[in-house]
Amino acid sequence: MLSRLINFLKACWRPADGFDSAGRQEALLWFKDIGHHINGEYSMAVVQANMLLEDQSQIESGSLSFLDSGPFGTFVGVYDGHGGPETSRYVNDNLFHNLKRLVSEQHSMSADVIRKAFQATEEGFLSIVAKQWTVKPQLAAVGTCCLVGVICHGTLYIANAGDSRAVLGRGVKAAGEVIAIQLSVEHNASIESIRQELHTLHPDDPHIVVLKHNVWRVKGLIQISRSIGDVYLKKAEFNREPLYAKFRLRDPIRRPILSSDPSISAHEIQPHDQFLIFASDGLWEHLSNQEAVDIVQSNPHNGSAKRLVKAALQEAAKKREMRYSDLKKIERGVRRHFHDDITVVVVFLDSNLVSKASIKGPTVSMRGGGINLSAKTLAPLAATTT
Repeated sequence: MLSRLINFLKACWRPADGFDSAGRQEALLWFKDIGHHINGEYSMAVVQANMLLEDQSQIESGSLSFLDSGPFGTFVGVYDGHGGPETSRYVNDNLFHNLKRLVSEQHSMSADVIRKAFQATEEGFLSIVAKQWTVKPQLAAVGTCCLVGVICHGTLYIANAGDSRAVLGRGVKAAGEVIAIQLSVEHNASIESIRQELHTLHPDDPHIVVLKHNVWRVKGLIQISRSIGDVYLKKAEFNREPLYAKFRLRDPIRRPILSSDPSISAHEIQPHDQFLIFASDGLWEHLSNQEAVDIVQSNPHNGSAKRLVKAALQEAAKKREMRYSDLKKIERGVRRHFHDDITVVVVFLDSNLVSKASIKGPTVSMRGGGINLSAKTLAPLAATTT
């Protein structure tokens, strides 16, 4: 009798999609092994290295606008903060909201809508920096990389500002294998084409990129050329006292040094496109695109993101000639000497769900990383082609 009561209670509290709805925590590792989105399944994982977690991430699936008529689809965001967590948290709270508002206004999803959502988010954070300048000037030196993927009407949009990365796993029938295709354009000064772009944009500044401690940096300060935030390198009024001296430039800013404008591409999803890996730079420091795809392809969907994070941590431990078990014992803050915060979202594509003109599925809102974690599964929705 007691066992039947316990089983009944468990059934009552089981998430509507049959999976753990809140994610789980193991020391500095947070993960959601498996969940459903409108176009298939997903897996998320985050491991913290900094004293304050600077990575943020989210997956939103269902309506992509505030209008009942849709469109419907799936939104993925990975935000790799630097200088602090404030910008990545702000983007996590506002970018998708801005996108939904703009889709409602335009009645469609497009690269232009995504670009405007980035711009609105940048302007929103800038207004916060301006309001708090006298009491918290260091907000001007906080920023975040911003990687976004949107699946809508059978099209995948990839937008990136910074050096996070989106990789597609595509099946090759003849070879019977899955190949890795990088979909995102990265903006890191270590890439020669990015350095050339910066020199072209700033022909009067021979020191726009500087090799410092064997690392190429924009103005000797930051590795990326595009981001949200970092307004101390975008507007002259925020590159002065009371900002810390190490962030202040000798010469006045005549034009923005960094940009918040993302690189955007659109891809028609093919039946042999199996999954997408969205991850912050912390993962790609230790795994190649093909290595990551091979790990996902050769294992069950359940736990895919966590598996990738652990593979990266094992590589980080190996580079320092230590055991993975010992690395796991190192506390946050100190852990940053071994690896960065790492965020991974794996999105599996069910070709039947992607191609259907009308589907029913859960509306999902999940945030990874231990900040404002939430997940909700609402009543099934009828969707247009996604």
